[in-house]
Amino acid sequence: MSGAAGPHILVLPGSARLGSPNRRLAAEAARRLALTHATVTLIDLEAYALPPYDADGAEPENFPPNALLLAERLAEQDGLLLVAPEVNGAAAPLLMNALAWTSQVRKVRGRPLQPFARLVVGLASASRSPLGGLRGLAALRGTCQALGAEVLTPQVTLADAAKGLDDRDRITDEAASMALDILVERLLEFSRTLGRHRF
Repeated sequence: MSGAAGPHILVLPGSARLGSPNRRLAAEAARRLALTHATVTLIDLEAYALPPYDADGAEPENFPPNALLLAERLAEQDGLLLVAPEVNGAAAPLLMNALAWTSQVRKVRGRPLQPFARLVVGLASASRSPLGGLRGLAALRGTCQALGAEVLTPQVTLADAAKGLDDRDRITDEAASMALDILVERLLEFSRTLGRHRF
């Protein structure tokens, strides 16, 4: 359940593949967050499809509409949970592309906008590797910090992701499940105290 007085938290998986363990982990995280007083929204990057970002060619007047929509969505939040796959030891290109576009949005319909300023960010990853996406999260952490977000220290790394979630998307690994509980708790706490709104 959600409460009107609670923080607004967006859960964003960095994979568009149906059945992706990161999408499934994001759904489980959203389920746990929804049991609190927070207002929780789970979105899909497919709904905000964007072309590849080109810093040399991107001009504000030519920003894709979805970049503006996603930037507005982020600006409305107190907290953001990114659930990101690792690709070649780095953060997923799909997610990094979305962050690149939204980070450049400074104004929408004449209204100033700062999508990442004072945004509290939690990080999680599911991976086939024994490291559970740890290297990808390290890269993503640096990016979010550079954008001005408050990135939480606790994070979730779910290794052997094919076996780490059951058929109801519940985490079967006890340590990873406890880590998600801690991350949810901290995300709520810091979204209240550091977020853009006060509760």
